[in-house]
Amino acid sequence: MAATRIEKMQEILRNLRSLAPGVEASALISLDGLTIAANLPTEVEEERIAAMSAAMLGLGERASKEFGKGKLNRVLIDSEEGKIILTEAGEDMVLTVITAKNAKLGLVLLEMRRAAKNLEKVMG
Repeated sequence: MAATRIEKMQEILRNLRSLAPGVEASALISLDGLTIAANLPTEVEEERIAAMSAAMLGLGERASKEFGKGKLNRVLIDSEEGKIILTEAGEDMVLTVITAKNAKLGLVLLEMRRAAKNLEKVMG
């Protein structure tokens, strides 16, 4: 039986977590703040992550344009206990990744780019 689009997206998010040690959670979110697919721990509120991700990406895009820095590549929040990274995954989607503090940022960004491209292909 062929996997559905959502199942394929879920698998891409699971692979991201396994390929980049330190990734604790990931989600594909629409720009209007709805979760499309997610790989989140049970204690994380899916709706809250979705709403905040959409808002942060929108604000990042606005700031980038306002300061004349061109198209936004990603939003990176570097906190004491880890990072939250957002990047576009297609025209109307954002890929959000939450990492542990010891995650290797370069590897996480590389795997995020790959996952975003794969998610974009699945969405068609």
